[in-house]
Amino acid sequence: MGLTTFFKSLFGSTKESVTEPANNTETTLEHATETAETYIEKAETFAEEAIDKVIEVSEPIIEKVKETASEYAEKATEAINDVIESIKEATAETTDETKKLVYETVVDTSEPAIEEADKE
Repeated sequence: MGLTTFFKSLFGSTKESVTEPANNTETTLEHATETAETYIEKAETFAEEAIDKVIEVSEPIIEKVKETASEYAEKATEAINDVIESIKEATAETTDETKKLVYETVVDTSEPAIEEADKE
């Protein structure tokens, strides 16, 4: 019986010594979770305020960039339209010259050639 008592007292005290740190760990974990939640809420609030400030500061800059881009877009559109008109004009002139050249070099085969007419 002495051996049974020895093991019971040995394992019984081990159980008690393991249970107490486990309870302490659980309490510490709960406390850490509560503390972390507080800091997380503070960090979320800080992040939201920082984002709002960035938006507030950047809005005038974004508006200026939009205005500048719009001005340059208008100028670029005008320049491109000028280039297109120049190309159309140059193409029209070339087309007219080509038509004249084609009309001048076409031979009418329905009439006899000048050489043949002279032979008769």
